Amino acid sequence: MAAIINGRKIGEGHPPYVIAEVSANHNGSLERALETIKSAHDNGAHAVKIQTYTADTMTIDCDRDDFMIQGGLWGGYKLYDLYRWAETPFEWHQAIFEYAASLGITVFSTPFDESAVDLLESLNTPAYKIASFEATDLPLIRYIASKGKPIIISTGMCSESEIAEAVAVAREGGCENLVLLHCISSYPAPMDQANLLQMPALTERFGTIPGLSDHTLGTTASVAAVALGACVIEKHFTLSRNDKGPDSEFSIEPDELKRLCQESFDAWSALGARGFARQPSEAGNRHFRRSVYFVKDLDAGEKITADHIRRIRPGFGLAPKYFDQLIGRRVKQRVERGMATSWELIDE
Repeated sequence: MAAIINGRKIGEGHPPYVIAEVSANHNGSLERALETIKSAHDNGAHAVKIQTYTADTMTIDCDRDDFMIQGGLWGGYKLYDLYRWAETPFEWHQAIFEYAASLGITVFSTPFDESAVDLLESLNTPAYKIASFEATDLPLIRYIASKGKPIIISTGMCSESEIAEAVAVAREGGCENLVLLHCISSYPAPMDQANLLQMPALTERFGTIPGLSDHTLGTTASVAAVALGACVIEKHFTLSRNDKGPDSEFSIEPDELKRLCQESFDAWSALGARGFARQPSEAGNRHFRRSVYFVKDLDAGEKITADHIRRIRPGFGLAPKYFDQLIGRRVKQRVERGMATSWELIDE
């Protein structure tokens, strides 16, 4: 089971696909957005992701309590004002897509309404991401699925039934390449609540490609997820957390992204395959295992006693399991101390 995004295969048997989420870390500057994409490319990310919305497509400008954020990273903000601060203007998108293409890094986006999907289609986006908060917006998922592109869905806050509905709508709408990202929608997410074992459970339940949208601090959870089978890792990415922005507090910086890309690949490489086959790197050390050696000289026809042989290193003699079988047998020829035992030397 594999998806293909911009020619890259994603799934079991393929290296993990690392997505650098730019989100609002452009801090209102197209130039910074492009610099962030360049840094993501230079530090090993396979794709960058942006978010496509405006404050007006996300919510309404309203001062009622329902529209005020209470507590958390964005506590005190009105929803409309937060999204005005964080939005990636529609008019930036063409420049972003063209610049990413010039670097050779894939770019796609999370659309938050149908107008955003239409914009992304006009730019020939290779895939779509659905945010956790929109995973219950089944009409939007249906519209995205109708475009026939791979879809990545984050599952933060979703119940099993809500995930099942989203998966069913995506598949019924025509999506054949579907990735489910386990996600904890907390910013940042506490490490002891990362609940990574949910990720393989999603794969077992829904038959989708597994991955992680990681909001914990650092890279530990992401690398651990690869060991549990994650094929996609998404991490918020910023040039510097010191340049305060809406998402900077839980984003990784360039050196962390570089480490994430390398360590996630190393974790995937270390998985190997089930079974008991010896690895090639072990071959040169097999002779350091124990085996049975003669530790005293014996003349032809002499009977072997426990004093004549020992289980020692190196491993060129008979395996230690044959030690007791050798006692009481006779040697066919003279043997000397330090000779490896072999059946050719033993009288039947």
